[in-house]
Amino acid sequence: MISFADLTTMRVGGPISDYHHFTTTSSLVSGAQEIWRSGTDWMAIGGGSNLVVSDEPSEVAVIHIATRGVTVKKARGHTVTIHAEAGEDWDGFVAHTLAQGVRGLETLSGIPGSVGASIVQNVGAYGAEISETVVSIDFLEYPSGERITIPATELGLGLRTSALKTGVLRGIVLGVTFALEPSDEGLSIPILYDQLASALGVEVGQGAPLAKVRSAVLALRSSKGMLLSPEDPDSVSSGSFFLNPIVSEKVALKLPASAPRWLVGPEPQDVVVSLGAGESVDLPFLGGDEAMMKLSAAWLIEHSGITKGFSLPGSQAAISSKHALAITNRGGARCEDIAELARYVVTTVANATGIFLEPEPTLVGVEL
Repeated sequence: MISFADLTTMRVGGPISDYHHFTTTSSLVSGAQEIWRSGTDWMAIGGGSNLVVSDEPSEVAVIHIATRGVTVKKARGHTVTIHAEAGEDWDGFVAHTLAQGVRGLETLSGIPGSVGASIVQNVGAYGAEISETVVSIDFLEYPSGERITIPATELGLGLRTSALKTGVLRGIVLGVTFALEPSDEGLSIPILYDQLASALGVEVGQGAPLAKVRSAVLALRSSKGMLLSPEDPDSVSSGSFFLNPIVSEKVALKLPASAPRWLVGPEPQDVVVSLGAGESVDLPFLGGDEAMMKLSAAWLIEHSGITKGFSLPGSQAAISSKHALAITNRGGARCEDIAELARYVVTTVANATGIFLEPEPTLVGVEL
């Protein structure tokens, strides 16, 4: 019997008694509609790269989406519209777009998973997010079974989340349409991430050859154990296990000066006051919204005393030896081992800094 351990990159999860595998969109639509009409509880899965599932036997119908197909829908002016079926491998799709000479997805190379799941998570890396290029999704709405198109503006795309992940929209992503740019000179979009710019030898804000950007991103991901490889035990994970927290500026400034932090808004506005303005002057930045800052979850973990490679006694779950943000399965770990280590990290960081980390993967049948 197939299990979630067979279908997820973390390689944990119990057996599945009601498993459905679909390789065409037409069979996916009719199959999902039939399951929904039966009233059976269900869940959909793509590449399984962002799932941590309980060890208990599954009592739901599992819809495994393995559809394929990439189509150039429109090429006009400076925009190329490309549609990919939901089951397409994400990195394979990125490589395909670059081979066509279009840019927009190159910094998202190497991210494991499927095209459909990328929307659910609003995947992002090295200064870019999928939300910047998505036009719409082809969607099978639950419970009506109606096939509709939803524009990107209605997907609630945010930091590693969407209306699909939060449950505001329920159903199945059948395909995704992207708007990308022709790269006449073979250059990428502007590189906005310091580490990637340094690896490429360019200034932040400059572009670089598409193939060179992809190679640099893959190398960086590999150095962090974030590139799936049968030769790398650190890649047996769900990628980044914790979100980089966003806190108030007041909280961020209580951390040591060495703590990485990035202003995410709102920023105070400069105000020019006339010399003759008198004593009553409206200063909009006083009493306004406090600035918010993003922190590095990896830094918080290591600052709290949890080192790369750390594991609890007797456990086969461990912090990656390459990146403190990933929890890995060292071989034979159970879901509860992963959850136990995650709880330890959350508690330790909270005790040391007062900041509570939140998990990035979707947790099924398990709580932290």
